[in-house]
Amino acid sequence: MRRAVVLLLVSLAAIGVAFAPGRGGGGGADAAGSAVVAPVVRVVDGDTVRVRLEGRSQPVRYIGIDTPESERPGAAVQCFARRAAAENAGLVRGERVRLVFDVERRDRFGRLLAYVYRVRDGEFVNAALVRGGFARTLTIPPNVRFAERFAALSADARQAGRGLWSACAPA
Repeated sequence: MRRAVVLLLVSLAAIGVAFAPGRGGGGGADAAGSAVVAPVVRVVDGDTVRVRLEGRSQPVRYIGIDTPESERPGAAVQCFARRAAAENAGLVRGERVRLVFDVERRDRFGRLLAYVYRVRDGEFVNAALVRGGFARTLTIPPNVRFAERFAALSADARQAGRGLWSACAPA
């Protein structure tokens, strides 16, 4: 029994370290749920930013969501893309964000994949974009920690006709 309690306490301490702001070896953490804090240096579009991490600018793609495209070379700007990018900018421009990683840390393009939280108030940016109708869900296993939450937020936004759900023709 005592051994089980000790193991539980050690596990809880490890979880606390992984989610503590600014922890995780200055950005080198690899485990699911690990987190780092970084300043946003540029908003690319509605679901991608660049942060200053490990001494350089790195792209971060928000996990679990997708906003209309505005930056794809050779493609037309999609309905509500500029509005989604503006909303993202309003949430994170000039802010420090906590990046929480899931199972896969980078995508095939080398972008960091993260759940993004504004440091000053803890706002969950991925969820805020879906809740406001600025993003749809995009579930790509194995990064699925908040898939059900995002699906529920998306359904609510769609039913209420928020954002792209009333501005754009069905995809």
